[in-house]
Amino acid sequence: MRNSFIRKFLSNKIVWLYILSGGLLLSISLLGLFYSSVTVPVPTIIHIILEKMFHIGLLEEVAKNEEMIIWNIRLPRILLAFCVGASLALAGAAFQGLLRNPLADPYTIGVSSGASLGAVLILFFNISIVGLGSFTLPIVSIIGGFITLLIVFGLVRLSSRSLAIETIILAGIIVSSFISAVVSLLISLGNRDAMTQIIYWLYGSVGMRGWNYVELIFPFMIIGACILFYHHRELNAMALGEEAADQIGVDVKKGKTLILIGASLLTGASVAVSGSIGFVGLVIPHLVRLITGPNHCYVLPLSMLTGGSFLILTDLIARTIIAPQELPIGVITALIGAPVFALLLIRERLGKGNSR
Repeated sequence: MRNSFIRKFLSNKIVWLYILSGGLLLSISLLGLFYSSVTVPVPTIIHIILEKMFHIGLLEEVAKNEEMIIWNIRLPRILLAFCVGASLALAGAAFQGLLRNPLADPYTIGVSSGASLGAVLILFFNISIVGLGSFTLPIVSIIGGFITLLIVFGLVRLSSRSLAIETIILAGIIVSSFISAVVSLLISLGNRDAMTQIIYWLYGSVGMRGWNYVELIFPFMIIGACILFYHHRELNAMALGEEAADQIGVDVKKGKTLILIGASLLTGASVAVSGSIGFVGLVIPHLVRLITGPNHCYVLPLSMLTGGSFLILTDLIARTIIAPQELPIGVITALIGAPVFALLLIRERLGKGNSR
């Protein structure tokens, strides 16, 4: 009986996908810690992390510069890249499942643009809301993303009574274009320092952020992820259509609202700490869904792990490919994500053509 359980466990494809995703995340994270302009030996890296986190020392002495590089620069950068990538991929999986469309993601329906506008307003006017302190930027970004989402759905409701998927995406593109124009206007009206800061932020980066930014995004990521994980059954039911979901006892209105809130929390916090980074929320959930199937019980956590790994890898490429200079991470994600997504769409289209 025990042998049959072990055999069944090892033959489960989902189990292996979790093992591979976790192994990939760990390997890429160690590579990011190890590989850069200054090489730090792996035993030293492990010693620094264990000593800082658990006060367990494996080596007698570690150079101060190596400790600073690993603990104050590389480790928070990798953790921030994971949080941003995981949040964007998870939000993209939720939007794609909710709208039943592989083209839906935080960017195509305008949430990311609204979050960007909120962050740009904070940077442009140098605002700090009393009582929020350092949380001003992510909270305003989240509010901006959620307001944009409400505007998009409001436009859809005005143009048609049904929430047609194509109409939602078209409304998102229209609102995103308008917001982009407003952001460009703010950049042109600002002084040189503000303009430089905003443009650099819009390119997208997780470099030189430090532990403060990890602490900013982490609570929003946990809350947003918990909301979406808790409502994975609603996402599965809505894949059949809202009427079918309602007939099997799903509170569609409440479920949709909470899913949108969770996805907006993830998107707004990610944009606030890293700027605009595209294609993570579009490509990663689509790729994961092709491998696992449509069950969001698996799609959501695997998208989270894969999205985090992907952004750590792209950040590593961005900071090493033309070292000592760095490329914006959004450039790398677009260069990798756009061709991959095009190939996935072509493959899916060919598959549908052959099935006919």
